[in-house]
Amino acid sequence: MACFLVPTAEAIVTTIITKTVKNKEAKAVTVDSKNAEISEKIPFSRKLGWLNNMLWGGSALLAFEHLWHGEITPWFPFLTATADQADTTAMLQEMATVGVAMAVIVTALWGCMVIASNAIEKRASKEGNTQLTENCGDVQ
Repeated sequence: MACFLVPTAEAIVTTIITKTVKNKEAKAVTVDSKNAEISEKIPFSRKLGWLNNMLWGGSALLAFEHLWHGEITPWFPFLTATADQADTTAMLQEMATVGVAMAVIVTALWGCMVIASNAIEKRASKEGNTQLTENCGDVQ
């Protein structure tokens, strides 16, 4: 009925957080421009962007599916379940169970993606340091 509203609300919050983090990262780059290093790490704002894309995409698909089945209308009250008190209760219960579960699962999958990304970055950094050390040893 309206389960897509929970991931949509999370997407709105994470979009705001992403914009804030991106601005802070941009300020940090300008401050540290004198000591610039080549970094192979993916910025956290980009990783939050992954979560945003997953949440917005899933919410859009669910909204389209609910529209297709006539559960959303282009006129007030927009959600057909809000026309009747019993349907409204069922809708709120669905949002609390299915909507929250979907948002938690998507966020958990994103967390796994971030953990995997951090592990790959750490491995690449370690391999880069060992190659640099090996190459420096050959020069002497």
